[in-house]
Amino acid sequence: MIKKEDYFNRQIQLWGEEKQTLLENKKIAIIGSGGLGCSLAMALGTSGIGQVDMVDFDTVGLHNIHRQIAFTLQDEGELKAEVVVKLLKEKSPFLKTHALSMDFEAFTQLDERYDLILDATDNLPVREAIDSYAKSKNIPWIYGSVEEFNGQVCFFEKSSFQVFNSSNHQVGGNIASMVMHIASLQATLALRYLTGLEIQKERLYYLYFNKEGELITQKFNMPKT
Repeated sequence: MIKKEDYFNRQIQLWGEEKQTLLENKKIAIIGSGGLGCSLAMALGTSGIGQVDMVDFDTVGLHNIHRQIAFTLQDEGELKAEVVVKLLKEKSPFLKTHALSMDFEAFTQLDERYDLILDATDNLPVREAIDSYAKSKNIPWIYGSVEEFNGQVCFFEKSSFQVFNSSNHQVGGNIASMVMHIASLQATLALRYLTGLEIQKERLYYLYFNKEGELITQKFNMPKT
């Protein structure tokens, strides 16, 4: 029989048994099971969070697999959320997880309550919908986006997402490593928040590589609603 103190040994060394126990009563939803969603699921689904639900209506395509770390060639054509949840169940015996194979609008009709929502989508209109839903339910959410060698992360609670231009935009390419980097920042913010550690809310982190190949991080305070 697997013991929690053995499975989560390194995390308990980091923040102690009390904070690890806090995670057991937390419930989160990850909106999107693609690049960011896969990485978020791997980081958070095995962290000790009590329930992690994956929301995604899409299926695995060949062009997804190189940058979406939960999928293999055998998963092509399968529902993304279901593949991710199956893997999470194989990795952690302590996790309650559901595949919600639906779009975000359908998700908002469910009678569920979450402690935190994580954005792993790839378009601004859905993020605007996440922001509206989260504020209507008084649930904080963590935004994340990746394009080329750029990425953004922000913990939204009371600030406005409306400053982003949601007009049509042709998305550039990206690589798995940059996707995983942004997801890891989202996941770390989530874990600090859920365990009661300090974080900076309403602050946008913008990360990019300049022409000289230096990684730059800029920080911007988000306007309040």
